[in-house]
Amino acid sequence: MTKPPAPKRHLPTSPFAAPVTPTPKHFAVGDQVTHDMYGLGRVIGVEDGIAAFVDFGSAQMRILSPYSKMTKL
Repeated sequence: MTKPPAPKRHLPTSPFAAPVTPTPKHFAVGDQVTHDMYGLGRVIGVEDGIAAFVDFGSAQMRILSPYSKMTKL
């Protein structure tokens, strides 16, 4: 098993702009979402900044932040 490469640091003396960090996504109870692995679902609970509980019909899953595979519809 191999580790993913470490992110590169931005040096303050670099002439290039620092990479922009994406803003974290926020979900509310009742939002319709789609997940790359589980498909369509509805948010049934939220732990602030930690996780979202989503009902996908066949299963209820706890999706952890930063929600990289989940988007709001």
